[in-house]
Amino acid sequence: MVSEAAVNTPRTTSASQHPFGKVAVVMGGWSAEREVSLMSGHCVLEGLIAAGVDAHAVDADRHIIAELRAREFDRAFLILHGRGGEDGQLQGALDLAGIPYTGSGVLASALSMDKHRAKLLAANAGVKTPAAVCVSSLDEAMAAVESIGLPVVIKPTQEGSSIGVSMVRSANDVADAYALASEYGTVLVEQMMLGMEVTAAIAVGQALPLVSMRAETEFYDYHAKYFAEDTQYECPPALAPAVQAQIQKDALTVFNALGCRHWGRVDFMLDEHGQPHFIECNTAPGMTTHSLVPMAAAEAGVSFSDLVVSILAETLAETERAS
Repeated sequence: MVSEAAVNTPRTTSASQHPFGKVAVVMGGWSAEREVSLMSGHCVLEGLIAAGVDAHAVDADRHIIAELRAREFDRAFLILHGRGGEDGQLQGALDLAGIPYTGSGVLASALSMDKHRAKLLAANAGVKTPAAVCVSSLDEAMAAVESIGLPVVIKPTQEGSSIGVSMVRSANDVADAYALASEYGTVLVEQMMLGMEVTAAIAVGQALPLVSMRAETEFYDYHAKYFAEDTQYECPPALAPAVQAQIQKDALTVFNALGCRHWGRVDFMLDEHGQPHFIECNTAPGMTTHSLVPMAAAEAGVSFSDLVVSILAETLAETERAS
């Protein structure tokens, strides 16, 4: 479990004392998760300003690098969700421009965004993950369902926030579920886990307290994540200490296997026997008032402002390595 001292470094009280310079909080973008990114971004912005950081909102478009240069930003706090901002594209552009940024680099971002490849690497690292098949046609989806066995989850391989996700318990529902997921590209057919959903936030190289989620809807979908007031959370969840420790260990294993850095969130589902299985890794998770990373940090005794400052502080080491 992360210590308060580790997350709170460095701590200062005024902009002049901070070593960050002028900081862009890059949010919005053009993905299907734009609305959530804007909500996350404004929360991060408020947290940084409250800590005395010279932070400014930047709504990303295709000319984001030119804007960051023109406005002479020293570094960027990336809180873009989804394609274009969380999949390595922007990270590569920032690397070429020499602008330090929070979160994972090009390769780790791309691998984490691709749920299928992330699962392959997690399994290779010895972490359990549900059986899954990547498909590109309805016929392939039907064959995958037959091979895996119902119930399954059908979802896009490269979207977040549960966009395009369907819980499929009948073969009659496969076609509609595939059609929805395929609107966002390649589709993953995955064995459905029947137990608790648990997430492990990572900050400063350590796992924060776990959070479990239970929505009043069929599953923890877009509405339940960001707007519903009846979603139930437990932090820490009602799990044996040994199981919690295993999930935190597996989260760090996956995080490192994917090459992630700075911060993120690793999601798990428990099977009917209570065994955790890796689902996906988020390299720029939500930071809204309903989000899980701030909830886990609060359980560890870390304020939201201290959390975002500690994440931003990781860019100082990146700057030193680059120079």
